[in-house]
This record gives sequence, C-alpha cells and structure tokens, in this order.
Amino acid sequence: MIPVSEPDLGPLEREYLLDAFDSGWISSRGHYVVRAEKQLEFLTGASYASVCSNGTTALHLALLAGGISRGDEVIIPSLTYVATINAVYYVDAVPVIVDVLDSTWCIDPAAVEAAITPRTTAILAVDLYGQTANYIALRQIADRHGLLLIADAAESLGASLNGTPAGALADISTFSFFGNKVVTSGEGGAVTTERADFHARIQQLRNQGNHATQRYFHEVVGFNYRMTNVAAAILTAQLERAEELIAHRRRVVDDYVRLLGPDTRLRAQQVSMGAVPTPWMFSVRIAGASSIERDGIIDALATQGIESRPVFPLIQDMPFVPVNQRTSTPVAEQISREGISLPTYPRLTSDDIATVCTAVRGALPPTSPVG
Repeated sequence: MIPVSEPDLGPLEREYLLDAFDSGWISSRGHYVVRAEKQLEFLTGASYASVCSNGTTALHLALLAGGISRGDEVIIPSLTYVATINAVYYVDAVPVIVDVLDSTWCIDPAAVEAAITPRTTAILAVDLYGQTANYIALRQIADRHGLLLIADAAESLGASLNGTPAGALADISTFSFFGNKVVTSGEGGAVTTERADFHARIQQLRNQGNHATQRYFHEVVGFNYRMTNVAAAILTAQLERAEELIAHRRRVVDDYVRLLGPDTRLRAQQVSMGAVPTPWMFSVRIAGASSIERDGIIDALATQGIESRPVFPLIQDMPFVPVNQRTSTPVAEQISREGISLPTYPRLTSDDIATVCTAVRGALPPTSPVG
C-alpha cells in the first residue's frame, strides 16, 4: 500500500522525545516548548512564535488576538479545510466566502475586494496545498480598507513569496503540525506575528487567560490551548530537519511534474510569480471530470494499493453553514469537483512515484471528458 501521506520520523525525534520523557516535564512546561518557538521564529523570520495544541486552536487564537468578535465579517476562500470556517464561527464572526483563482487555487484578491462591506474586519487567506496566496495584492487591499490580514499557513511552512517566508507574510499567521503536515508533532499548531501586542495576547489566551507575571490570576476568559513538552520535543526535531524534509517533498513533486506534466488530461496547481511553494499534497485536476468520474479514479487507484483523496469540498456546502452565507464560487466548485491529491511525503521513492503515475494514467479516460 502506498499511503497518501506518512510522517518522516527518525533518530533525532526519538532522541528528543525520550529526553523530554526522562526529564519528567511531559506537560506544557519544558525547554522544548521554548526551543520549538525559537526555531519557528528562525524559519519564518517572524519576531514572535507561540506553539499551541493544534492548527485549529491556532486559528482561533489568531482571530481572538486580532480582536475579531460577534458580527464582524471575515473574508475567507471557498476552497479550504473546514477548520478555517470553524474558527470564524468560534468568535461569533460572519464568514464571507469568496472564490479562488483558477491558477493557484488560492483566494482571489479581486473577489476579496468586491466582498468588502462596512462590517468587514479581516481577510483570512489560505495557502492551499503549500502554495502561498497573493499576499502582495491582499496587503494592499487590507491597508486600503484598514483590515487585519491573517494567513492560514497550515500547509505552507518553508514556502515564500518574493523572498519573504510563510509566517511573515501577514499580520498574523497560523500553522498546523498534524501528522500529515510538512513537519509534525502528532497534533500541534503555532501562531506567528510581528506585533508584540498580538503575541502577548496569544500567550495569555492559550494559557487559561493567566496574567503574564502573576500565577493563578486570570484577567480574561482563556483557553487550554497549550502544547505539551513531549509534542514540542518531536516538533523541535522536525523543525531542525525542516530544510531536509521540504527538499525531499520538492523532489517528489518534481518527479510528478516530469511524469504527469505532459498529460493534457491533467491540470496541475500553478505556482504564482515570485512564489516558492512547499508542496504539502501534490494535487491535480482531471480536466472536465465530474466528481463521480474523479471518485472512480480514486477507487481505481485504491484497487492497486494506492491511496489518494479528493480535493477539499466547498466549505459553503457544509450542512451547518446558514443558507444566507452560501455564496456561488464557480472556480472553486470546478477545482473541487475535478481535483485529486496523490501520495506526497518525504520518503516516497522515485519507483513509488512512477507506480502512482502509471496507475493514474491508466485510470484516466482515453481523452479529456467534456464538462
């Protein structure tokens, strides 16, 4: 079986994990928490990093730190994982769902501009599958309208745009370290920012609202969103190996592009000018396919021992989203319908990739379907 993803854990992760275990500091205090945050600051170029329990709590903390609250409108892309919209609901804000670009699959700046109202307070962009959103255009829009710019960079650690790393492209950025992400701590997340006031707020809120210097004095309602020292030990090792892990992922994607790129039945996610993505999942569109045809290809791969998965469904199609928030996003709808994510992880061999590509080509219709 070739899985769609698996973590790359080695001797360094084991060494740090056992060291944290042997130290007795297995909860949310310990030196690996600090080391992980310092390593994140180094990798992202951000002035401040705070680790937390997972990527969803990172989004929640980012919105809270930015002062987003009841009735505020937050513009988000239609094509993203459900955590993005969940976090908006956590703060009683209103998600305004807009379309994405046909090229990069990331939020469309023109659609963002068109969606702004007097109630808009933030833009929450998503670096889909490791491709950075167009933060140059989004920054200009945010500054022109006095909006907070947040980056959901859960999938893009190590990516950059015009030389600026993910984690320093927005006012606040968030990361996920789930088991299938670029680097992992099993479960985990982080928030990075340049602003000291945001950082102080995040540090307080993740720790039950505790006062910065007076223990057991809680100034505000907070949350238990802390990362354990054990998880941080694994994360520290992964962050120290990040350059190696990302290089292996890029090698995997290069092989996919070489083997599948010439096939006109497929359309790959494009890289925007000035961007250096971190490939989280190599994802392609089966040109003109219906979701049934796409799912048939996923099933055909599974019969050959190859796991794959569909591109994210539209978030406005989730049953809990109110009808009045279900906007029309035709570009995202087509990508979601046609898209498939193929196995992508550092230890995937060139032979494995060749096997996957042969199976994909064999499962595709002889010519592009009309749709």
